[in-house]
This record gives sequence, structure tokens and C-alpha cells, in this order.
Amino acid sequence: MQRIVGVTPQLTTESRRLRSKLELILPPLLATGRQLVGHPELRALYPEFLIHTHSIIRASVPLMETALATARALPQDRVTGPLAEYFEQHIPEERGHDDWLLEDLESIGFARDEVMGRVPSPTIAELVGSQYYWIKHVHPVGLLGYIALFEGYPPLPEEIDRMRAATRYGPDAFRTLVLHADLDTDHRQDLDDLLDSLPLTDQQRTLVSISALSSLLLITRARQELLDRF
Repeated sequence: MQRIVGVTPQLTTESRRLRSKLELILPPLLATGRQLVGHPELRALYPEFLIHTHSIIRASVPLMETALATARALPQDRVTGPLAEYFEQHIPEERGHDDWLLEDLESIGFARDEVMGRVPSPTIAELVGSQYYWIKHVHPVGLLGYIALFEGYPPLPEEIDRMRAATRYGPDAFRTLVLHADLDTDHRQDLDDLLDSLPLTDQQRTLVSISALSSLLLITRARQELLDRF
């Protein structure tokens, strides 16, 4: 379900260093994507996958708003200033994407109240909740690791087409995936450019890496828990 963009052997930038680490442990997540796309019960599984995705995306803007407020409250330096500017720009770009998913689900018969009434899994709460801890108690730059993962590996158009064919759902059920297959390529570049421009301290560099790597492990676990239900 994710597109991998190659990392050059010469790891000379922050973004290349981070992505080289991510791609060492990315295969299990890619494997869950293949299981999802090829699942024999995909028609029943796909709505649950959208609900699972919504439970994560609904936290994206609140996380960035928390990071923005925290960055503004810190002494302004060569990291907090550009970081705040990035969130100021990126929050409007991400606002409403959770509503897109609700509309996708409505198109296949799932009411908003039903989706919002679900209690997300403890793994997803751990995934999102750890970001609040690092933002508030270490440094808001840590959220860049989380964003690097979720916007760094967009869905493949051909896999979206396979899911449409297998589920026989209409195009409205895949609008969010299709849009993110396009949008996340640009968003990845924006994030990488920011990472490469920041004079990170050793602590901040470690935090960004831990945020990204732990998020990858947790989203892999959450995805596998979803698949295990089927």
C-alpha cells in the first residue's frame, strides 16, 4: 500500500538519514499492505480499513496544532521558528481529510455516527498519544518523524485500482486514497526540505528518529491487528 522512493547511498542530509532508517524496518508494513490488497474478504475488510485510517487521521490536525502552540511558546531559534512556519502552512493543507474519509464511508453505507461511535484500538491510542508526550515534554520537532512516515509512502494507484475491482465499490469510496496518492508526494518533499534545512541538535535528531521508527512499528502492529480480525 505504500510507494517507496529510493534513498541514495550517500547519506548526507537529515531526510536521507531518516528514510534510510525507516526503510530498514519498512518491509513488515509493506507486507500488511499486500495482505490487505489481496485479501479474499476485501469487500468486508475495506470499510474497516477506512475506519482504522480515520481513527489516525482525525488526530493529524490536533497534533500539529499542539506542536505549533508548543513551538511558539518556546524560545525562538533556528529550529522553532521554521518549525512553526511549517505547521502554520501544513495545518490548512491537512484540515478536513478526516471528513473525506467519513464521506467515503457514507458512500458505502456507513453512517458518521456509527464510525465516530467506535472506540479506536489501544495500539492507535499509543501511536497518537506518544506524539503528544514528545511534543509537550521533549520538543515539538519530534512530530516531524511521525509526519515523515505517514506522508512519506503514499498508496500506489495500481493497488487502489485493484481494490476497486475486488470490492466493486464505487469511486467515491476511494476518494481519500486517490487524493493522498497525489498530495503526499509533494508533502513528502516539503517535509524533507524542512528536515534538511534545520540545524538539529543530537537530542532533536534522536527524537525525530525515535518518533518515526516507533510510529512505523505501531502502525504495522495496528494494521496486523485489523487483518487478524478477518
